[in-house]
Amino acid sequence: MNLTAALPTFFVTLREGFEAALVVGIVAACLRQANRQALYPWVLGGTIAGLLASIGVGGALLGGIAALDRSTRPYAPVFKEFLEGGLGILAISLLGWMLVWMTAQAKSLKSEVQASVGTALDTSAAAGWGVFGLVTVSVLREGFETAIFVAAQFQRGWWPALGAAVGIVGATILGFALFRWGAKIDVRRFFTVMGALLLLVVSGLVVAALQHLDRGLNLWAQLNSAIAPICLSAPVSCILGPQVWDWSATLSDRAVPGILLKSLVGYRDQLFMVQAIGYLTFLIGIGTLYFRALRSPRSPQLNNTSASSTAPAESP
Repeated sequence: MNLTAALPTFFVTLREGFEAALVVGIVAACLRQANRQALYPWVLGGTIAGLLASIGVGGALLGGIAALDRSTRPYAPVFKEFLEGGLGILAISLLGWMLVWMTAQAKSLKSEVQASVGTALDTSAAAGWGVFGLVTVSVLREGFETAIFVAAQFQRGWWPALGAAVGIVGATILGFALFRWGAKIDVRRFFTVMGALLLLVVSGLVVAALQHLDRGLNLWAQLNSAIAPICLSAPVSCILGPQVWDWSATLSDRAVPGILLKSLVGYRDQLFMVQAIGYLTFLIGIGTLYFRALRSPRSPQLNNTSASSTAPAESP
């Protein structure tokens, strides 16, 4: 039982899911203020539609990886490694963008959602569909990023999917606690801490994605001799360069505490130069931009937030 494999997707889904819950809560609060509670079913419908669409994307990707894993065709393992590596790169790009850009734009999140709801309500004939579309897109945006991340983690079994499910439940509970039960939640601190954890988790995904690409090239070179010259560091690696360390006998990443470090900060008991460079480049580069965005004037000034206000403060 590899419970630690569920931790990265749990953190990602909890963070992304709570952001989606904030948008849904703001929409519901705007409808309540406008005395349009009759449109609440459209909010629920949009939430369900966005969630189902996200699950559909994740399921299709996981199905494709599983099909390649079962295939007996010679190049199936090559395609599988490249697909997982490509999904990793896509997840890194999406989550890195979310950390930096969304943090910088968070100050205007509440006003933008309120303006969108106002526009939908102005067109009374299609107000329900306008609210439905707004909520669906908001949930799907967060869910799509999570689905890509879960698919990129599929090589570690079904535990990542379980972590994502628990994260969705946790985000839902937080959303209800904030909007329905009047709980006071320090939203700014929550997103700051979760953002820092996410930065470490995605940095670790850089290491994993590079490893998949390296394995794919190695397998391809074994099947096609014309590709062999690409593998500069064969037979140890293909494109990862010289080995930085081998701590497999001292701190294995297959047993506690190494496996926990692998899940949370991307530790590997065998690390190569290109992986180390990629890890540090993402961690330092995106980390610098992220914490700079937190300190920017556009970053929201949040304290404890509860449902007692018309709508919650924005997420960073």
